[in-house]
Amino acid sequence: MSGTDVLIVGAGVIGCALADRLTLAGASVRVCERGGVASATTAHGEGNVLVSDKAPGPELDLIRLSLRLWPETLDRIAERLPQDAAAVDWDRKGGIVVATTPEGADALSEFADGQRAAGVHCETMDSDGLAAAEPALTRDVRAAVYYPDDAQVQPVGAATAFLAAAVAAGAALETRCAVTGPIVRDGRLIGVHTTRGPRTATTVINAAGPWSGALSRLLGAPIAVAPRRGDVLVTAPLPPTVFHKVYDADYVGAVGSSAAALQSSAVVESTPAGPLLLGSTRRRCGFDDRLRPDSLSAIARKAIRLYPCLADAAIMRAYGGFRPYTDDHLPILGPDPRLPGLWHATGHEGGGVGLSTATAHLLTAALTDQPPILDIAPFTPARPAVLVRQQARA
Repeated sequence: MSGTDVLIVGAGVIGCALADRLTLAGASVRVCERGGVASATTAHGEGNVLVSDKAPGPELDLIRLSLRLWPETLDRIAERLPQDAAAVDWDRKGGIVVATTPEGADALSEFADGQRAAGVHCETMDSDGLAAAEPALTRDVRAAVYYPDDAQVQPVGAATAFLAAAVAAGAALETRCAVTGPIVRDGRLIGVHTTRGPRTATTVINAAGPWSGALSRLLGAPIAVAPRRGDVLVTAPLPPTVFHKVYDADYVGAVGSSAAALQSSAVVESTPAGPLLLGSTRRRCGFDDRLRPDSLSAIARKAIRLYPCLADAAIMRAYGGFRPYTDDHLPILGPDPRLPGLWHATGHEGGGVGLSTATAHLLTAALTDQPPILDIAPFTPARPAVLVRQQARA
C-alpha cells in the first residue's frame, strides 16, 4: 500500500497546478489519472485567461489573483525547466468585447462600468481605435471595450509544465489509474482503491473536472457538478488576421446562462501557429460526445458576422469537450463537510485554465495552514448549489 500526504485525482490543468504548488510547499504528492495527462477537458479548451467575462464578485477576485500568479509561476518553472515553461505560450494579447446591437451596447457598457468600479482595467474604444486594432473586424459595431489583461496559453502545455515542475520536485504520477472506491477508517477518507491497487493519503483532492460529480458519488460525498459541452472550429493557418481575443458581448450571457439548450456566441482568436480558434457554444447534454451540425453552424455563422473575411477560410477540424458546470457558476474549492480527508477542486466550467494558478494557491494555503491571499469561503463545497443529499443518485 502506497501512502502520501496529498493524493490528487485528476491530471487536468487544475490537478497539475495543485501538484506544482503543493510540492513547492513541501507536501508529498501523488497524482492519479484514469487516462492520460491533460487528455480530457484541458486538451479541448482554448487556453483562456480572461478577466473580461467576469462580473464583480468571487470569480473576478479569483481571476485577478490568477493573473498576478501566472507570470511568476512560469518564471519559477523556467528557472529549472525552460523548455516546459516556453511550451505554455503565455500571451497577454488583450481582449476586445464588441456589441453589434443597441441592446448589446447598453449591456456591455453597464457590465464594463461595474468591472471598472471593482478595479478592472478596461477601455472603451471608438471606431477608429477599433479599426486600427482589428482591421478585418466588421465595421458594424455599436460598442467595444478593450481589456489589456486578457491572456491566452496553450492549455496542454500549461498543464504539462505544472506537472513537470511537480515531478521534478518529487511528486509521483500514475496514469491509467482509475479510482474504484473509497478507503474509509473511523469516518475519515484515508485513501482510494484504484485499478493499480490501494493508495492512501492524509488528504484526497477531487480534481476530476466534469467527472468530479461521479467521483464524489463513488466516494460517498456527492456534489452537484455536471458536464456542459462546448465545441470549437479550427481554421487552416491564415496570415495575420486577428490580433486579440475578440468576442461578442453575448458570450458573457452564454457563460452565465443555466439553460440546458444550445447557447452560442461569437469568439474569435488567433494561435501562434496560424490557425484561428472559433467558438463558442454551451449545451447540457450529459457526456454525449457527438459533434452536432447546429452547434458548428452557429459558431461559423457568428464568427463570419464578426469577421466577414472568414467566409472564405477553410476549416481544418472541429472538436468538443466537457466543462465542469455548477448551477451557481462558481468553482468548488475546499474540504467536504461530510467526509473528513476529502477536498474538492472542481466546477470551474470554462475558466479552469485561467483560474488554475489561483486555485492551486488558495487550496495549498488552506491545506498548509498558511494565510490566504483571498477568502476561499465563497467557493465552499458546503453551499446549497453544490451539496447533494447523501441519498441522492443524480
